[in-house]
Amino acid sequence: MRRFAGWIAGLGAPGLFLMALADGLLLPLPGGVDVFLILLATREPDSLYALAITATIGSTIGNVILFLLARKGGEAYVHTHTLSRWGAAIRRWFQHYGLLTVFICALVPLPGAPLKLTVICAGALGAGPRGFVVTFLGARIARYTALAALGAAMGDDAIAYLIAHKWHLSGFALALAAFLFVLIRIADALRARRLPPRAPSADPGSGI
Repeated sequence: MRRFAGWIAGLGAPGLFLMALADGLLLPLPGGVDVFLILLATREPDSLYALAITATIGSTIGNVILFLLARKGGEAYVHTHTLSRWGAAIRRWFQHYGLLTVFICALVPLPGAPLKLTVICAGALGAGPRGFVVTFLGARIARYTALAALGAAMGDDAIAYLIAHKWHLSGFALALAAFLFVLIRIADALRARRLPPRAPSADPGSGI
């Protein structure tokens, strides 16, 4: 696997595409897409937007394939992948928040963020393909553009910066995720207040 990863790293932008595609298909490679993207951006700062788009397209294609596989497998497929307590929690979050769960996990590098579980839930629990693609693309292009810009701006210091500030960045990611979830909670509450009250059901014994 390491030899394969080294071969992909030597390909430059095409290798970045293949790595992002493989990562989306549950085949993670040593180093990860984020680190490889930053390294490429330090070497080719003028190509940072092209690199971000390359990583986004590869990651989106890989995750769309996973989404379609889960969609075909249905409830049995998602049940197999959500047996753990953490997996069951992700499933409940998706059932309540829908594609916002996918957006957050695809956007922010949360520690141990179960992006693949959210993708599987999206496919198996009936999310629309078009909505999934738009949601995933929006999150990934923002994430990868930010990482490529960091690599282009800081050069060889970018990786050291990420390592030195990993806890600060993780805290920021968690805070952003919490903020988005709070916004959705508020939106849910406002929507519930606008809904008209339900009419009482007829008494089966009243003859109505």
